Amino acid sequence: MTVFSYMKRGPGFYRQVASLAAPIVLQNLITSTLGMADTFMVGMLGETPMAAVTLANIPLFVVQLFIFGVQSGSSVLISQYWGRQDRQAINRVMGVAMWTAGSVSFLFALVLQLWPVEFLSLFGNQREVVELAAQYGRIAGWSYACSALTMMYVAAYRSMERPQLGLYILVSSMLVNTCLNWVFIFGNLGAPKMGVAGAALATLIARILELVIVTSHMILTRFFRVQPALLLRPGKEMALRFARYGSPVVCNETMWGLGTSVFPTIMGHMEGSTEILAAYTVAGNMDKICMVVSFGLAATAAIIIGREIGAGRPHVVQEVGMALNTLAAMCGIVIGAGLILFAQITAPAVVYPLFQMSARAGAIASMMMTVQGVIRPLRDFNSVTIVGVLRGGGDVKMATVIDISPLWLAAIPAAAVCGLVLRLDILWVYLAMTLENFVKCGLGLYRLRSGKWIRDLTRGT
Repeated sequence: MTVFSYMKRGPGFYRQVASLAAPIVLQNLITSTLGMADTFMVGMLGETPMAAVTLANIPLFVVQLFIFGVQSGSSVLISQYWGRQDRQAINRVMGVAMWTAGSVSFLFALVLQLWPVEFLSLFGNQREVVELAAQYGRIAGWSYACSALTMMYVAAYRSMERPQLGLYILVSSMLVNTCLNWVFIFGNLGAPKMGVAGAALATLIARILELVIVTSHMILTRFFRVQPALLLRPGKEMALRFARYGSPVVCNETMWGLGTSVFPTIMGHMEGSTEILAAYTVAGNMDKICMVVSFGLAATAAIIIGREIGAGRPHVVQEVGMALNTLAAMCGIVIGAGLILFAQITAPAVVYPLFQMSARAGAIASMMMTVQGVIRPLRDFNSVTIVGVLRGGGDVKMATVIDISPLWLAAIPAAAVCGLVLRLDILWVYLAMTLENFVKCGLGLYRLRSGKWIRDLTRGT
């Protein structure tokens, strides 16, 4: 038996992986690319507006990660219930998820509406940037209240092996978002020139459109009948089951979001923070584009593994997990090499002049993207291990420990010491931020090989 014998799967396996992953990859590629276009439009206003949007997105990113956590937590249960074809239970899980994500996102939106400057001052110390960020956050916060409900519905369909729905909905809304950005940011087609507030308004309108599409789909679809009574009153038993198995995932994503938000907060208190945050925004958008393949593979792994466990076939998932992890690392090598070439050749010649970035900001962005390219295979392996294999297998608590502990115990302290205590160059701060990936890889590989992550969460229903 060869080392990579587990890569030899049965007929049709990789075709199934491609059919499930492709819509998710395409969806995230298009939304990330259009997100880059949004950043470009704001960047045309200058480095200060771009830094302001980055600052406002720090708490909003935490909300987004909380929504993703609830989405992932519901997917763990729905994929296994789908294996059992228990549609009533799926309705109840959707109901719990919508109540949870909707309530928290509404609370954040209310805080940003009532105390935007005071709240965002926690994340930056430049008054001009904070005030601009408040204009953006006051409007954009409400878009997440709409998005919370949409994402729960999309997650349910993805877990039921229908990922195309998310592609259609999110691509439509992102196209609308990009067009409205052009209208409201710059005051085209007779609209007022609103700057960063215009970018937030465009986002809010696009998210309202998503909600309208989802509501219409609920009414018209025949594939899966939504039962409003179960959505509105999912029941105590399902709420407790979601709290037991979904809350670790929600905690995982929320704590990960809070942790990663510490990094731009550290940068926001460093000397030359405006240039650093502008560079971090550009590099972050490229990172999102590079993540789409591993995200698609992770979602696919969770769907396949959850379905097989729910259907009573747990014996096949061990090698499936190893195969998808290895595939992710191989893709990461190719994508990482492309990112390094982009950072060193294309970005300085084409991208930075379009964003009106200073020489220092451009140099910092190139450095960040080069580091990202080097560790891309490791990050993609970790992503599929934690988000796809361990969660899909029901091992949600250990997945949370593996994901959060290295971030909070290694990367954040190291970055804080380098940036705020020793006052080192941004290169050393950024390198310190990557420490978590090496620890995660070792822990994840050990857990994966143990086989202890395979658990049926639907028992007793």
